Amino acid sequence: MHRTESPLIAVAVCLAALAGFVDALAFTSLGGFFASFMSGNSTRLGVGLGQGLGGDALTAGGLILSFVSGVIVSSVIVRAAGARRKAAVMAVVTALLTLAAIVATVMPGPLVLVLLAAAMGTENGVFNRDGEVTIGLTYMTGSLVRIGQKLAGALMGDQDRWGWIPYLALWLGFVAGVVSGAASQLRWGWDALWLAALIAAVLTLAIARLTGATRPQPRPAT
Repeated sequence: MHRTESPLIAVAVCLAALAGFVDALAFTSLGGFFASFMSGNSTRLGVGLGQGLGGDALTAGGLILSFVSGVIVSSVIVRAAGARRKAAVMAVVTALLTLAAIVATVMPGPLVLVLLAAAMGTENGVFNRDGEVTIGLTYMTGSLVRIGQKLAGALMGDQDRWGWIPYLALWLGFVAGVVSGAASQLRWGWDALWLAALIAAVLTLAIARLTGATRPQPRPAT
């Protein structure tokens, strides 16, 4: 994360907030399943299998597969889109969230959650370097571990005394998104998904602008 430019770190925090928002909508609307937190869905899968709750296990397994499918899609886009890969990945995230909002309007249910999981899997491809995710946007365990590691290093005298702050900002962004998503679901129900799609569209435009501005320009011929 320390190799990421400051404007894009701010975008990463906003994307983490979007993931928290979507996760809260999914969790509160469909009985405690997650759109982005696959550790939670893996637990639901195992408990469902262990206790003979076939429906729960099937739902959790479907969400995990959908999330992984989104990761696959984003990885293909990253390789194919070149310098515009971040904006291209976010365009797909926006499309999936918009489709989820449409489906929720006419047929609310598990299919909406499957689309949300695919969108969140895809979102993890926004920050991708050499085939590896550099900033985890939808799972905060890694960020909390990095906060602890960086704080420990600071206490032991490492030169990088403030390296934990970007990870704290990422976690706080996610939590803020969860709070907003839960409140929005309470007020608007599934219609809050349209807000998620709108936010994703705005972030897509912001990323396109930032990455276009920071892309190296060709040197003039001499």
